[in-house]
Amino acid sequence: MLLVLSAEHRAHLGCLPRAGGAAIGELGRLALEQLRRGAAPRACETAARKLNIGVDTIQHGVEGLVYLLTESSKLMISEVDFQDSIHVLGFSDEFNKSLLQLYLDNRKEIRSILGELAPRLPSYHSLEWRLDVQLASRSLRQQIKPAVTMKLYLNQNEDQTAQVLQTDPATLLHLIQQLEQALGEMKMNHCRRIVRNMK
Repeated sequence: MLLVLSAEHRAHLGCLPRAGGAAIGELGRLALEQLRRGAAPRACETAARKLNIGVDTIQHGVEGLVYLLTESSKLMISEVDFQDSIHVLGFSDEFNKSLLQLYLDNRKEIRSILGELAPRLPSYHSLEWRLDVQLASRSLRQQIKPAVTMKLYLNQNEDQTAQVLQTDPATLLHLIQQLEQALGEMKMNHCRRIVRNMK
């Protein structure tokens, strides 16, 4: 699976050769620090003075590296795919090897950081439901109006919350069919490969 880079990301990564092959380690360190703690303008200024390069070049290079490393780590792309993805940038073979080594050395840590940054979504705990049927009203003596009321209990951050939902049986049946279709698609080989790469 190749990583497709936008024109903006290519331009940011295009700043890297100006820093030189020896600077890839310094820029990689800055990129990892940015992932761990957020943007650090002072660190970029220090690196710019140290490498005798403009601060904007350093910042763009770090942003490009952050994108390259995070997207590659998310997809867990192989060495060959990573090399093919950066080959379009037109860097020298030695520079490409430095980028590859940076990726291989740090992809597990990057995936760990990204896992910590992922939002904690609520998880299912239990469900209570009730079927109500209105048989008549003052204006209509004979009518059948069914409604399904559900109370959905969710766990989030050690707390339990409840959501009350109400729908008619036809909408509920449609929702069940859509969920069953989605579960069926998850059993397809293409989806299995995607899920395997996400882990």
